[in-house]
Amino acid sequence: MSLKTRILDDVKAAMKARAAERLSTLRMLTAAMKQKEVDERVELDDAAILAIVEKLIKQRREAAAQFEAGGRADLAAAERNEIEVLSAYLPAPMSAAEIAAAVDAALAQAGAQTVKDMGRVMALLKPALAGRADLAQVSAQVKARLGG
Repeated sequence: MSLKTRILDDVKAAMKARAAERLSTLRMLTAAMKQKEVDERVELDDAAILAIVEKLIKQRREAAAQFEAGGRADLAAAERNEIEVLSAYLPAPMSAAEIAAAVDAALAQAGAQTVKDMGRVMALLKPALAGRADLAQVSAQVKARLGG
């Protein structure tokens, strides 16, 4: 079952269960997916949907941090609930050992020696780790290994 089909089925299930908060979050996700399809005139594949989910989660994390800083714990909690719903569509996260192995393989494949080669290494890692690892942390690991 494709990710898109799974999300649409979950929207129907949330409607039947009258789960208002979950339904609201899923509708926001489907709206973002439809917007991307209309803007680019394409049918989204699972990788594109994962990118949308990651983007929405990142936005929710930033918003929750802002609400916390502003003393609005209620709104921050709502954002965290949305993150929880959206996180269900991400693949299982990779362990630190798996990430380190992927970084080692990419460094060897790219023949990277200096920080100048970092772009090539990240280009290899990004598709393999998308949705399964925080790419900012992966980037920091690559930079540290290349002596940056």
